[in-house]
Amino acid sequence: MSSDVPVGGDAENGDPADSDPSNPDAAASGFDATEYDPDFDPENPESCEGDAAKSDDFAASASACAYTDYSPGGKNPDDLPATGEGAEGVEARIWDALYDVEDPEMPVSVVDLGLIYGAEVDSDGRADVEMTLTYTGCPARDMLTDEIEAAVAGVEGVESANLRLVWTPEWSIEMVTETGKDDLREFGLSV
Repeated sequence: MSSDVPVGGDAENGDPADSDPSNPDAAASGFDATEYDPDFDPENPESCEGDAAKSDDFAASASACAYTDYSPGGKNPDDLPATGEGAEGVEARIWDALYDVEDPEMPVSVVDLGLIYGAEVDSDGRADVEMTLTYTGCPARDMLTDEIEAAVAGVEGVESANLRLVWTPEWSIEMVTETGKDDLREFGLSV
């Protein structure tokens, strides 16, 4: 929003930010909630949460991300990091492709960062990769998952690639391989 009104409002020109005596912060903030939410009631600040929040159905209407597994359980953290050690044939090529995918924020493979929890391929060439991220709000989520799916789909012998994003067990620095820790140190991080 751009405005020629100085911060704190301009009551002389009709800006209510300075004119609400019940709001001691209004003059300092210059924020007028009614400009953003016409249903805002200054006597009831919760009114700005929207109609869904006011209804009893709000919790029932919330839904989790459709392609993310939030279920409890998952891999045993003692079995991680998964590195593809011992993989053969198409599965070994899948792991090689995964090692070529680097985290977009630092030059470390997603395998060495401990983000890959498993990779398997069946006899029909359907590859399944299970992975996590360093945290649920990772801004590179879509870019990274798309790159991993594309890398696996491009492996000779893979007919289709399925990526399953999981949060259990949650990622921790202990999941980083020794090579990954060396790469992180070389990048300038203390691990």
